Amino acid sequence: MDTRSLQSLSDDDLLQHLRDILRDGRLIEADLIAHVAEVDARRLYLREACSCMFAYCVERLHLSEPETALRIVVARASRRHPKLLELLRSGHLHLSGIALLAPHLTERNRDLVLARASHLSKRQIEELVAELAPRPDVPTVVRRLPDRSKETIQPPHRPDDVGLGGNEPGSPGTVSCGPAVAAGSALSSPLPPSGLPAPRRGTVEPLAPSRYRVQFTASTELKRKLERLQELVRTTVPDGDLARLIDEAVTEKIARLEARRLAATARPRTSVEQADTRGGPRHVAAAVKRAVRLRDGDQCAYVDSQGRRCSERAFLHFHHRHPHGFGGDRTASNITRFCRAHNELEAGVDFGGSRCDHIRRRSGSQGAPGPTPTTPRLTLRATPRSSG
Repeated sequence: MDTRSLQSLSDDDLLQHLRDILRDGRLIEADLIAHVAEVDARRLYLREACSCMFAYCVERLHLSEPETALRIVVARASRRHPKLLELLRSGHLHLSGIALLAPHLTERNRDLVLARASHLSKRQIEELVAELAPRPDVPTVVRRLPDRSKETIQPPHRPDDVGLGGNEPGSPGTVSCGPAVAAGSALSSPLPPSGLPAPRRGTVEPLAPSRYRVQFTASTELKRKLERLQELVRTTVPDGDLARLIDEAVTEKIARLEARRLAATARPRTSVEQADTRGGPRHVAAAVKRAVRLRDGDQCAYVDSQGRRCSERAFLHFHHRHPHGFGGDRTASNITRFCRAHNELEAGVDFGGSRCDHIRRRSGSQGAPGPTPTTPRLTLRATPRSSG
């Protein structure tokens, strides 16, 4: 469909079309994987003047290196475990998840592992893999990184036979004749226009159940602060273990932020019954904040018409379900916590999209235009929203 045809669709029809296309795309993707597996097994890439399946996909089918590596891993795994294609067709598993699980699947654990992995995200499957094949804790290391700004960038090395997934060449978790990458990972990012390596973000990698490897690049100032912290706590933490120190520091910081923003305290002065919740001021009483957080948790409380709750946990706002501008009070039953996007969505429903856009422009806030007043109201699971 062209852009004009899409713009003419109603909201419900557009969402339904997207679901239909996604379903068809999964069917096509599964068929593509099955064909890759069969071509690979018959070694038909040889007649196409390619030395391996990886080269055939890149040079003849014009796929990118990352998607080629991912599909070959999944294709070879599907020959040993045909059920993977069924799960891919149905949407219970995605390519990245299958690539992560492939090296750890056996005939004995296959059914149980695949059932547990159903509808999990890539990060959740990484945690499942860490449970299947736990790794030892990493040592605490603080070292100086070399200055990359003056180094000459060398072209990537392409060995003749590099394993993908740590198995022997030819196994389901291995891709031959390709660049060394990690199975199911995001793969190497292209270099920025400057030709220098892109800055690496901090990583959190599961090693075993309840154990993670955390890595990030620190400034000289942060390194000095960590060393100073180690000096100050030698009496209570003689070995100066960084993991323990960071845990205690983060715990203290969280407690302070929750006390300031959410009125969290072990000794509340007033209860919800004693708090001033009358209409008028917009301020939400501390006791009400505590009650709302206890009821809704630290997650957006927006629930759609099918009972699915928003998973956002950052940038949460206290929201008046019956708008404050229309006389809504400040009781716990009228206050909930929405993420920024759903807070703006409900404001657009209550006040109209044009007015919300005007307020957003005056405050300098960026974002897409607000919804129109015709957007249907949706309800919260815990307490139904009033019609006012």
